[in-house]
Amino acid sequence: MSVETRARPVAHGDTMLPYRVVGRSAQTPDTVTLRLQPVHDAAQRFRAGQFMMLYSFGVGEIAISISGNPADDNGTLEHTIRAVGAVSAALHRTGIGGLIGVRGPYGTGWDLASAIGGDLVIVGGGVGLAPLRSAVLTALAARSDYRRIVLISGARTPGDMLFRDDQQVWSAAGSIELEQTVDRPAPDWRGRVGFVTEPLAHLTLEPGKTTALLCGPEPMMRFCAQSLLRRGIPATDIQLALERNMQCGVARCGHCQLGPLLLCRDGPVVDYAVAEPLLAVREL
Repeated sequence: MSVETRARPVAHGDTMLPYRVVGRSAQTPDTVTLRLQPVHDAAQRFRAGQFMMLYSFGVGEIAISISGNPADDNGTLEHTIRAVGAVSAALHRTGIGGLIGVRGPYGTGWDLASAIGGDLVIVGGGVGLAPLRSAVLTALAARSDYRRIVLISGARTPGDMLFRDDQQVWSAAGSIELEQTVDRPAPDWRGRVGFVTEPLAHLTLEPGKTTALLCGPEPMMRFCAQSLLRRGIPATDIQLALERNMQCGVARCGHCQLGPLLLCRDGPVVDYAVAEPLLAVREL
C-alpha cells in the first residue's frame, strides 16, 4: 500500500503495540499471510478495508491492509504481505513467535451497509484481493443481507492467485458467484484467460441495486469503474481502494496526498465520484 519507510515509526499520539506471529500461510512464492496475536490487553478493532502500520524492528514500517475477519473477537489480525522491498521482505520472513510492531487501524473502510438489499460485486486484481478478503468475510457473516455476492479475482498466473482455498470454499458452499481469470494460464488451468474487465462486462447488473468494490492496480480499477458506469451503475455506488505513499498513517506527513485528500485519513476507500476527477490528473 505504500512506499516503504526505512526509519523509526512515526507516532503522533498513537501507540505502537507488539504483536506475535502465531500463524503463517504461504499464498505465492513471494506472498505470505501472517496471523498476529496481541501480547497486551489492548486488542485493536477494525473495519473491513482499513490498514495498519506494521513495523519490523530495526528495519522500518509500512502500511499494510488488513486481510482478516473484523468479527474475530480475540484481537487477532491477519495481514497478507508481498516481499517487494526491505521492510516488506523483513515482515515476510518473520517466523512463528516473532514480534511485529502494530499501529492503527487507520483510514476508511468498505461501505458494505450501502449494499444491503442489493447485489455486491467485488473485483480484485493481484495483491488487491487482500483488503477485499475482509469485505467478503464480513458480507458472508451477514449473507442474508444481500441478494448476490459476486467475486471476480484476477492474477498474472494461477500460481499468483491469492486465497485460492478460501475462494473454492466460498464458491463450493454456494455463498458467492466466483469468476477467476489469469493473464498467463498454466497447462492445467481451466478457468478464464484475460483481464477482470471481461467477466465483469458479462455480468447482469441492476443499477440502483448494485454496489461494486474494486481493488488492484490503478488502471485496472479505472477500467472496471468505466465499465460499470457504462452499464448504468452510479459512480457513488462504485468504491475503490487507492494507494499512495503512506508513511505516518495519521495525516501529518502529507506523503499520501492525492489532490485535496490525504489517503491515510480520507481513504484508502473512496467512491468513484470522488476518485474519478483526481485520477484523471496525470500529475497526481
